Amino acid sequence: MTTVGLRERKKEKTRLAILDAALDLFLEQGYESTTVEQIAGAVEISPRTFFRYFTGKDHLVLLFHDHAEDLMLEALASRPPDEPPFTCLMQAMRAVLADLQGATPEDAERFLKLRRLLDEHPRLVGLSVARGARTEQHLAEVIAARRGVDPAQDQLTHLIVAWAMSTMRVGFECPRREGTFEEVQHRMAESIALAERSLRPGWDL
Repeated sequence: MTTVGLRERKKEKTRLAILDAALDLFLEQGYESTTVEQIAGAVEISPRTFFRYFTGKDHLVLLFHDHAEDLMLEALASRPPDEPPFTCLMQAMRAVLADLQGATPEDAERFLKLRRLLDEHPRLVGLSVARGARTEQHLAEVIAARRGVDPAQDQLTHLIVAWAMSTMRVGFECPRREGTFEEVQHRMAESIALAERSLRPGWDL
């Protein structure tokens, strides 16, 4: 048991070292100009080892999306089956917020570097949007199952999910993208509360 724990901790340490090296290189010399070989060299590993942890450079940029989606799907799975879809989606948003609030200073720095990277490279914004659309599709499948409808046919399911995801997006980006990590958390909490207050009484969403 101890051996497995040590092995997992070593893997996580290597994974974070790769991420940190990549983010620094991306911001110093540009995303397109940075190669997997350079990232691997900065951590003193082989490119082959790099690919044991990440599928490529884009995977590094989308790590927050992957993590947030995992948190939301896990939160949805734990909600009461009769809870209104929008309500349980807001609880899923709160799971992401709670994770941000529990972040280490190192995690906070990584998050802000990722935001800066997206700001400086428009192509990556498109990549981020596409990844967000995939998350919406996965959430819609879960919500449709809770509502007992076909996700391929039910527009209301997709509207509920889109509104919930807009809550997160507005929290992260509006009224401005820049700011401290604590300000990002505060804006997201405000966005969730505003969305809940705005839901018209009597709407069973």
